[in-house]
Amino acid sequence: MSPRLAARVWIDAYLRRLQLVNIPAYVIHKGDPNAGVVMVKLATLDGQAKVFQKSYDLNSGDRVWVVLSEGDEAEVDAAIARQREFDRDLWVIEVEDREGRHLLDEEGLA
Repeated sequence: MSPRLAARVWIDAYLRRLQLVNIPAYVIHKGDPNAGVVMVKLATLDGQAKVFQKSYDLNSGDRVWVVLSEGDEAEVDAAIARQREFDRDLWVIEVEDREGRHLLDEEGLA
């Protein structure tokens, strides 16, 4: 499977997994349909948020989800907007959960 197809397949699988446990999620920015990095914004519906992006663990070399920005939701949105200035192919998924669940640490999503 090509990396371009893999990103879209991952997005669809992630949204479906969230749906199965009744966690609302939306694609709030579609990047290039054939490419693009995925960021996941977690909004806890209390004015706070986090945005996650994939990065490499320097110890293991594995790809892991790391927090790019967290705090006031407006500040997190501004961080996402700055990233979009550099990467117009960026996909952004927004997850809304008062309990702070995002499922990114579950097997198959890492």
